[in-house]
Amino acid sequence: MPRRWLRGLGVLAALALSACSGARGTGADNTAPPTAVEASRFLAQASYGPTESEISKVRALGYSQWIDQQMTTPAPTSHLAEIDARVATGVSPSNSEFYYSYWRQAVTGPDQLRQRMKLALSEIFVISLADSNVSYRGAGAYYDMLGANAFGNFRTLLEQVTLHPQMGVYLTWLGNQKEDPATGRQPDENYAREVMQLMTIGLYQLNLDGTQKTDLSGRPIPTYTADDISGLAKVFTGYSYFSSAPSNTTFRGGNLPPEAVTRSMIPYPQFHSTSSKAFLGTVIPASTVSDPAGDLRIALDTLFNHPNVGPFIGKQLIQRLVTSNPSPAYVARVATVFNNNGRGVRGDMAAVVRAILLDEEARSATVSNGVNFGKVREPVVRMAHWARAFGATSSSGDWLITTTSANTSLGQSALTSPSVFNFFRPGYSPPNSRVGAAGLVAPEFQIVDEITVAGYLNTMQTTIDAGIGTASNGVRDVRPNYAAEIALANDAGVLVDRMNLILLSGRMSPSTRSRIVEAVSAINVPTTNQTTALTNRVKLAIYMSMASPEYLVQR
Repeated sequence: MPRRWLRGLGVLAALALSACSGARGTGADNTAPPTAVEASRFLAQASYGPTESEISKVRALGYSQWIDQQMTTPAPTSHLAEIDARVATGVSPSNSEFYYSYWRQAVTGPDQLRQRMKLALSEIFVISLADSNVSYRGAGAYYDMLGANAFGNFRTLLEQVTLHPQMGVYLTWLGNQKEDPATGRQPDENYAREVMQLMTIGLYQLNLDGTQKTDLSGRPIPTYTADDISGLAKVFTGYSYFSSAPSNTTFRGGNLPPEAVTRSMIPYPQFHSTSSKAFLGTVIPASTVSDPAGDLRIALDTLFNHPNVGPFIGKQLIQRLVTSNPSPAYVARVATVFNNNGRGVRGDMAAVVRAILLDEEARSATVSNGVNFGKVREPVVRMAHWARAFGATSSSGDWLITTTSANTSLGQSALTSPSVFNFFRPGYSPPNSRVGAAGLVAPEFQIVDEITVAGYLNTMQTTIDAGIGTASNGVRDVRPNYAAEIALANDAGVLVDRMNLILLSGRMSPSTRSRIVEAVSAINVPTTNQTTALTNRVKLAIYMSMASPEYLVQR
């Protein structure tokens, strides 16, 4: 059946391929009540996208009180509970069970700030269902754990990430054994390396503002050596699956209870190294008594208290929520809060998130209009935004959405990155680009190519038109409600202005607005039986808005 609402496709192509310059818009400060546009822009950073009702709530509460309310909003039913409930109905279990739960909570969760933080944290503390060793139930429990710690203390988060069995299997330290001189066996160094490089301190020593320290020759100073990795790897020995009756068999993965894939790993002292362990200036002396829990505490304390953690983690969270290229001053302000929340507490994640979202650089109209400000919206964030903005509901109640394929869908699903380095690296810059020439980064561009661009446009075309998710009797599971937009569609300008507010947070340029209005107006509305024409106008307005550079780059 032809989609008449796509007659504006030629205009769309011009928009999608034009430079991502961004439109001018008004900003916000932390004292005056936010305008609708300012509230929408704030929600683009702090949630899976603004809705009309959430914009009103931010305007009524103000940014700070909205954050307070979000941080005290209980999480919905756990992902693990949702997964187990579906499997109990007799469905054939697969990784899709986690994806369904993810989409339900990303779109409908009242704790939107927590939901957005779960995604951000999952892209720093990476496990992936692309690895067949990672369990779909375990993935649900892991995502629950990230949510539970999103506003807690980083030290607790680091320990729970470290001891989660899915991290153990993904980075191969579950079942890691002490060295054996007789056989030449050495502890697996995978987690020891990645917990430093990717999750805490990074490769090079940093100033408080995230810039690299250099030696007298101007070269960056490494944070650790191969010896540090080897020393730390000895700490990560002698841990394996939970069991109420631990034994050599359960250490090796036999006779396990179902909760072994979801509960924290436990120590097995007989497999833990008792030799001297030296790393990052800390030395744990050799001992005749095996103390895996004590050694782990010392190691995690050492990592947690390293001066790199504040700027290293703070900058990545800014990149995930606000902008790819925060100023050194912005990073320093956030790192300062990480180091001390004002009450002598280090690693207070609630204070860090608040500092990121309320910083003058995040809220300032002047700064956000700068050519170096902003970030590419991730594909899953775009899809969730569409579902939230247009009141999508799931007819099955299960949100039967999968988006992993780059050819036929978004090329991204939560907890399904191709490697421990996430979908994209925080320091990625497109080769041979103006971004790179300017010394800037654009992490999300690492998953942008001809295939993913076409996959996104094609997916959004069918999704906006007919919904998304496993179909029942030819009807997609997740479908939108365009009633509010249809009521405006007789006036193309008014309709497009609504798109500008709820999708682009006021960032639509005059030229983009003119082109979309022109294309929408070209769909004639008859004097009778107007519903089809008005609906087609709405679909085209949404499609062109979500394909525009001003939408794809969150500013």
